[in-house]
Amino acid sequence: MPSLLHDTLNLMFRNRPELAVEMLRDHLGVDVPGGLPVQLASNELNDRPSKDLYPDTVITIGPRHDPRHAVIVEIQQKLDAAKRDQLPRYAAALWLQVNRPVTVLMICPDAGTATWATTPIDTGLPGYSLRCEVIGPEQIPPVTDPAEAAAHPELAAMSVMAHGEHPPVAEAFMSALQHLPTEHAPQYYEYAYRLASHAARHVMEKIMESASTTWPVYSPFARKHFGAGKTEGLAEGLAEGLAEGLAKGEARAVLTILEVRGIPVSDAERARITACTDLKQLDEWARRAVTATSTGDLFSDEREHPAG
Repeated sequence: MPSLLHDTLNLMFRNRPELAVEMLRDHLGVDVPGGLPVQLASNELNDRPSKDLYPDTVITIGPRHDPRHAVIVEIQQKLDAAKRDQLPRYAAALWLQVNRPVTVLMICPDAGTATWATTPIDTGLPGYSLRCEVIGPEQIPPVTDPAEAAAHPELAAMSVMAHGEHPPVAEAFMSALQHLPTEHAPQYYEYAYRLASHAARHVMEKIMESASTTWPVYSPFARKHFGAGKTEGLAEGLAEGLAEGLAKGEARAVLTILEVRGIPVSDAERARITACTDLKQLDEWARRAVTATSTGDLFSDEREHPAG
């Protein structure tokens, strides 16, 4: 089963696909096309007669129906020989779909796994070995400037993951939250807290503990230290903001998958999907969208078992 860390990193790339381009270009020096739209694409791949393949996240760069480059983002937390054997298949299957260059970007929170992931993968086919681009702790800079953290909150959250036990990193991230839009700050706090080690979480909690009660409250930890009086309404409001932001991201993913697969969506259906705040339901719709032949397949069980 995917871990919370895996799902959180994956969600960051799905919610803002431009992050993959920034990591490749700015931190690995990979030449990717610039000045073009970047969007989430369906992660349903196949290399018939093999089984269907489902990499973590697929992103295309350029016009949606005529991309110039494609990126597969894989979150890898440990050495896994079976996954290693799958990566060339992912790249080949996506290349067959888009007929454009394909880059595999591995995000490895563990340094040893990152080193392992940099080794070229020999497929046994003459001339075809796959070298993945790898972001490990060494490729994630320690972000200690609150202004930089506010300008690049995803990078700052990953910096907390890699270097959060160093107080300046956690302090810069926490300070940056005060400069983010109110509806975004809880989401980025949640990202960082989920990604952080126990040591880094301790640093973040110490910052909250030593702060005045005017410090924004982003986690249940605050209730323990600040009480339920002034902070309860704020904490609940921020929690609602986080849930709303996650739901919007999942709804975008459902609509993107349907669009990529060429499935028409009526205005009423689009409104229904975007209005949904049930993350479990949205996740189920996203899974169905991968194999659906029409939007009716998303809602089929609801018609079979109408409310009332």
